[in-house]
Amino acid sequence: MPRLVLASGSTIRADLLTRIGLTFEVMPARIDEAAIRDSMLAEGAPPRDIADALAEQKALKIARKDAELRVIGCDQILALGGVILSKPEGREGAAAQLRQLAGREHRLITACVVAEEARPVWRVVTEARLWMKPLSESFIEAYLNRNWPEVSDSVGAYKLEQEGPRLFERISGDHFTILGLPLLELCAYLERRGEFVDD
Repeated sequence: MPRLVLASGSTIRADLLTRIGLTFEVMPARIDEAAIRDSMLAEGAPPRDIADALAEQKALKIARKDAELRVIGCDQILALGGVILSKPEGREGAAAQLRQLAGREHRLITACVVAEEARPVWRVVTEARLWMKPLSESFIEAYLNRNWPEVSDSVGAYKLEQEGPRLFERISGDHFTILGLPLLELCAYLERRGEFVDD
């Protein structure tokens, strides 16, 4: 049985995998996400393809180190109309993103790729749609006072597992997609591969 590896430093992804009973190692993959994203955007690639490519590159980066690894690579893209947002740069960047998103719909596209023997063997891309409430400047300021720097590593400057639900009018899509890991689909695949040992 290959050793299972999560190629991500995300604490929420690791926590989700732990909660469903998986034994795995964490090896964050270091790739030039901005270069890949910018190159694909210049070629007119849709957000789904960008998320998928980034997840694949992360999985392959670790899988190439050892043929005995089964590597999970993940990526999430926030698409606001035709614009893709990245993680905010500082508190002012977070406030600017909240102003952009306020009163509008955006999409979270989450991709997951599993690689073995330095090649992708499974993949899924899921999508959720979120409608953010109109937000006043005073609310944004108070929200960041309460939640900074915890939301500094989250594109859109919110986390639904924390105070994030207060920001939204409506959400359509899988909860795990929003958290950054298509857990139901991944769980089904890993079960078929014998990763779970039931009593």
